[in-house]
Parts: sequence; structure tokens; C-alpha cells
Amino acid sequence: MQPRFDPAKNAPGAYKAMIGLETYLHQSGLEIPLLHLIKLRASQLNGCAFCIDMHWKDLRSIGENEQRLYSLDAWREGPFYSDRERAALAWTEAVTLIASEHVPDSVYEEVRPHFTEKELADLTVAIATINAWNRIAISSRMEPGAYQPVKHHEATKTA
Repeated sequence: MQPRFDPAKNAPGAYKAMIGLETYLHQSGLEIPLLHLIKLRASQLNGCAFCIDMHWKDLRSIGENEQRLYSLDAWREGPFYSDRERAALAWTEAVTLIASEHVPDSVYEEVRPHFTEKELADLTVAIATINAWNRIAISSRMEPGAYQPVKHHEATKTA
């Protein structure tokens, strides 16, 4: 597939605003590995090859193991995720697939014990942000494969 347009070049103000959301999220207090995990899961649900490639690489660059990544699409069936991660993944799926069930109360009750109100608000913004990125990447046909994560020591300087 050929890329259709370059979102950063053709809508620089919007792109800058999206980067502003990312900057906020990386300073929100939510764990960086958790942020990438929910971004990867939402990207799987949306079928965004560019973002799957990106967040898989980001997770590997910060030391995430392959087994947890390979098992992510079946996270309910494996023992590889903490209760907090499971709650975040359930919330991610509900918010990403909002048109089908409107984020059921049962999922809210599942996530609530694991996150403060601020963390839950930030988690929801993170999910909304990756869903927006997925839609931008898919519609513009951003090509997966070339993305390279920043080195861990460089990421800690900017985070």
C-alpha cells in the first residue's frame, strides 16, 4: 500500500496538539510500560499495523518480554499480566469498542479498585489518544516497519 498523505506535514497544528497529548500522558504518572501496553492492545483491536509495530518496538526497547507481547491478544487467558494491567486492558477494550457496549458498568467496577480517579481519567485520555492515532495512521496509510524507538536513556531525559 502506498501512503496517502503525511499527517504531520499537512496538518502540523493538529499533529503538534497530538504530540502535546503524548507529552502530557508521559508526565501523568501512569507507568510508561502500561501506556505502551494499552496502546498496543488498542492498535491490535483497530488493526493499525503502523502503531502495532511502533508500540511493540517501544515495549521491547524498555525491556518487555516477548511472551507478554505475543499473548496480549489473549490476555484474559494467560497468567502474564498483573491485576492492574488486566483492569487497564479491559478498560482499553471497552473504550476502544465503545460503539458496541458503551463501556459497561461491570468494566468500570473492574478498573476502579486499581486506579485513582486521576489515573482513570489519564488512562481514558491515553486510550482516546491512541484511538485517534490509529485512525490517522490507518486513513493516511502510514507505512509500518521503519519506526525506531528512542534509546531508553534518551527517553528518560525527555519523560
